[in-house]
Amino acid sequence: MKKTIIALVAIFLSLSVRAQMQSELENAMRKLYTATLTTSLYYVDSVDCNKLVEDAINGMLDKLDPHSSYTNAEETKKFQEPLQGSFEGIGVQFNILDDTLIVIQPTAKGPSEKVGIMAGDRIITVDDTLIAGVKMSREDIMRRLRGPKNSQVRLGIKRHGTDGLSYFTVTRDKIPLNTVDAAYMVTPTIGLVRFTSFGQTTHDELLEAIAKLKAEGMQDLIIDLQQNGGGLLEVAADIASEFLPQGDTIVYTEGRTVPLRLFTSTGGDAFQQGKVAVLIDEYSASAAEILTGAIQDNDRGVVLGRRSFGKGLVQRPIDLPDGSMIRLTIARYYTPSGRCIQKPYTQGDKQSYSQDVITRYNNGELTNEDSIHFPDSLRYTTRKLGRTVYGGGGIMPDYFVPLDTARYTKYYRELSVKGCIVNASLRYLDGNQKKLAKRWTSFDEFKESFDIPDDVTDKLMDEGEKLGVTPSSEEEREQTVPQLKRTLKALAARDIWDMSEYFAIVYDQDPLVMKAVEMLQP
Repeated sequence: MKKTIIALVAIFLSLSVRAQMQSELENAMRKLYTATLTTSLYYVDSVDCNKLVEDAINGMLDKLDPHSSYTNAEETKKFQEPLQGSFEGIGVQFNILDDTLIVIQPTAKGPSEKVGIMAGDRIITVDDTLIAGVKMSREDIMRRLRGPKNSQVRLGIKRHGTDGLSYFTVTRDKIPLNTVDAAYMVTPTIGLVRFTSFGQTTHDELLEAIAKLKAEGMQDLIIDLQQNGGGLLEVAADIASEFLPQGDTIVYTEGRTVPLRLFTSTGGDAFQQGKVAVLIDEYSASAAEILTGAIQDNDRGVVLGRRSFGKGLVQRPIDLPDGSMIRLTIARYYTPSGRCIQKPYTQGDKQSYSQDVITRYNNGELTNEDSIHFPDSLRYTTRKLGRTVYGGGGIMPDYFVPLDTARYTKYYRELSVKGCIVNASLRYLDGNQKKLAKRWTSFDEFKESFDIPDDVTDKLMDEGEKLGVTPSSEEEREQTVPQLKRTLKALAARDIWDMSEYFAIVYDQDPLVMKAVEMLQP
């Protein structure tokens, strides 16, 4: 009887609290509605009601955590494309040189390749609208090239060796957005896979990449998650399952109104045996931290680099009727050892949060391991070997590799910011890509023997001088030339082959990759 009375009292209190919350919510909604209505009716000038509501939503979310956000319909579509793994368009990689769009590569078997558009083609008109030489923004050009699947667009193309324009009618289609940037062999037995986000196609792309590398003799694997901003939680769990035995904890989430949700490995068979090294930096976030934490806490591999970003808040997308979206934080991520990934923040202070990486740099954390200190209260132990790991936000690597601030000179960085390097690459490849592809059929031979001609870097630096970019000394100039040649060579490799070949050159002698190779070798 006593237990029954206690249960009834608990139910009554629960209903009472819910009724009070419901009343408070209704009062708040009436207040917001009244404020919007009276402002639209009586304000001295005309107002946009939709804009008023959007500002109110943003105002509410700005007072919460740094990752709760609102996007309008157009922003929502752009945000979702990388996660969906595709968009609808004509299927070309392009860049803009002297206000003219140059095709870098048509997507393999895509709509542009099917009608005969080739690398090096210049797109001059889109449906009789001139886009070349008119200083049209990149966004406006993309808006004209993209469109619904099966819709058609007429392109006016200028091609080397031909007079006038040639016209191609392209039927738009779904174009895949690949998230796996690179998959290549660093040594005869060590492969590297790099991916930039965790989208709907990433798991399948990764399986394909690992199978390819295994066929080339891979025994151990470097997973490159540098600058990987994350993505879908479920995809991170699927990928972690390919490396962890069945039943191992991957991550769990929990929030005030959201019950604990545990993700465990399903024991995929893509890569259960070989050694694993994970590369992270201060921009590795969210799902990238989930995968890294799962591998580290389960003692499955070694983590190298610098402390990750520290984005450990779970957002639930809430679709609104006009296509806009609220992404509301509902829970936190925890690694298998119990660490909360989320770094500290002050509600409503997004500016300090967004400048955290700059603060880390100024404090020496990115360049000096001794600048990083963790209190004992943040000490955790890994699940199998009992190694010490630390919480407090982000994933601290097992082996710290400092940011290499001397890898590129200030002169190089200024040339890059001004666009001189990209422009030099476009100009050089514009007239030489076909000849290079014909001459260098083997990438290994290209990597070993090809060198960018001196006149290319000379012209690049001349362009920089016209824009006010000069070296501080002759020594800096001489130090910068090899850096420029390596980057231009990598860009040439990208355009002749693909991104794997680009990174194979960019990462050659890279301190972090070299350290990973050292850790994986017997």
